[in-house]
Amino acid sequence: MKYVVLIARSLISLFGIALLVLGILFWTGHALSLLQLHMTLGGLFVISLWALAAVGLLRSDTRGFAVVVLLWGLIVPALGVMQVSLLSGSDHWVIQAAHLLVGLIAMGLGHGLARRISRRPAEAVVVRESV
Repeated sequence: MKYVVLIARSLISLFGIALLVLGILFWTGHALSLLQLHMTLGGLFVISLWALAAVGLLRSDTRGFAVVVLLWGLIVPALGVMQVSLLSGSDHWVIQAAHLLVGLIAMGLGHGLARRISRRPAEAVVVRESV
C-alpha cells in the first residue's frame, strides 16, 4: 500500500501543477486548443484522488477523511464540466475562481490524506519508572 500512496500522491502533484498552468493559460485567453488535454488531466487527477481515498477507506483511522476526499472528488469534475453553462458573461470569472479553489482544495485534501495514511498508528508509550 505504501507504493500506491506514493504514486497517487506524486500523480496528484504532477497533474495538479499541469492543471494549474493550463488553467492560468486559459484564464488569460491563451492555449484554448488544449482544453481537451486539461479535461483529460483533470480526470486522471480525480482518479488518482479516488485511488488514494480507496486506500484510506481500508484503514479505520483514515476512513472518515477518505470519505470526504472521495466526495470532494465528485465536486471537482462536476464543477469543471458544468462551469461553461454557469454565470456566463462578465461574471464568469466567479465560476472560474470557484473551480480553481475547488481544485486547490482537492490537491490539499489529497496530500493531507496521503500524509495521514503514511503515518504509523500511534504506538503504546512506555513510561519508565525512576529508580
